Amino acid sequence: MNLGGEGPPAEALRQSLRALESLAGPTLLIDAQTRVLALGAQASALLKGRLKPGQRLAEAFEAGLAEKLRTALRAHEELPLASLEAASPGAPSALRLRATDLTEGNRSGGWAIHLAVVPEDSGGPEELFHGLWTQEPHMRRLFRTIERAARSGASVLVRGESGTGKELTAHALHTLSSRAKGPFRAINCAALSPSLLESELFGHVRGAFTGAVRDSPGHFRLAGGGTLFLDEVAEMPLELQAKLLRVLETHSVIPVGGRESISVDVRIVAATHRALRREVEQGRFRADLMYRLRVVPLFLPSLRERPGDILPLAGRFLKDLNARGGRQVLRFAAPARRLLQEYPWPGNVRELRNVMEYAHVMGEGPVLSEAELPPEFHEPLSVGLKPSNAGDTHRPAIGAPVSLDDIRRALAQTQGNRAKAAALLGISRITLWRRLRQDAGPRG
Repeated sequence: MNLGGEGPPAEALRQSLRALESLAGPTLLIDAQTRVLALGAQASALLKGRLKPGQRLAEAFEAGLAEKLRTALRAHEELPLASLEAASPGAPSALRLRATDLTEGNRSGGWAIHLAVVPEDSGGPEELFHGLWTQEPHMRRLFRTIERAARSGASVLVRGESGTGKELTAHALHTLSSRAKGPFRAINCAALSPSLLESELFGHVRGAFTGAVRDSPGHFRLAGGGTLFLDEVAEMPLELQAKLLRVLETHSVIPVGGRESISVDVRIVAATHRALRREVEQGRFRADLMYRLRVVPLFLPSLRERPGDILPLAGRFLKDLNARGGRQVLRFAAPARRLLQEYPWPGNVRELRNVMEYAHVMGEGPVLSEAELPPEFHEPLSVGLKPSNAGDTHRPAIGAPVSLDDIRRALAQTQGNRAKAAALLGISRITLWRRLRQDAGPRG
């Protein structure tokens, strides 16, 4: 079929391709032998006349594309295309291809091929490293550092915001180490009371406290020969820090209520979102324990520091959601792309995954629009503060924009509590955080 033909069928095909390109971007139709049946206007412009109806895709791209296409189709994966050889001046150097199967029943009807330009600054080759994905060079360098750290038996301290992959990093350190065949145990030091945390870490003997009806080995003994991951270690009370230090120095534990020390062979990987040196300066963390835990420090960047990964990661999460069936999202609308790139991502990669799941569920059709993103992406800065009659507090004034002075007064009034300050202003914590970053300007 040729778009250049005359009559109702050709015009109907033009209209169908225009509608398809408005939803999925540059599109062409191919038959089961990968011969081009028709090209949409956007696809023709993108390829600069390189492909015409009747040609095979391999004539414009690399040889062997037909089999790669079928492989990508079966795996529901995108297919990167090699540089266009002898392409017309101004043609894109590399494209990414998605295929929609047009099979009816047992009869192959070919595919609709959707094309997208791979940006030159896309960050280079992608890498999936023990659950951590990136195409940013500095993240790939971090992966190599993790590999080197894993080969030693030294304690590792992983620093990073919530959702940056601290536990995945700990798993990687364990899997790549000589202890990989041993157990991996993890405990969140912020999730338990001090007494329960002590028992969970060091174990207890029967009768040590009410409810201790039997001996319990504790995580240090259960992780023997393997790795123990101490998440949010900065939240550990000072009295437990002293006991943890003793375990690290003596390689033995004394269970709660016990008298005899028990030898343990464990590698420690600790993690925190806080700066331990600052915690030491403020008297909340022991300096000697910090040095024991921080033999090899690893710093996980926030998603804000990986701008080239935001949209590719979002696309990967959508591909996983598409594979579950139901809605099939093929691309982002331009306004949605802009909002995703400009959002501060305080929850990092974990938050991005949750946002994609929300949008996938809440929307319809093959294009993810800005309206399908969660409410925090659309909150206007429409509430300000004004002095109350008492003169010593502030209350929301509807209709006035929030200024930096408003935010500072609210933070001062709430002793720096951002959640309370945001509630006082009538905005979300995300909006408050974004305004603080915007008003702070670039950092030196």
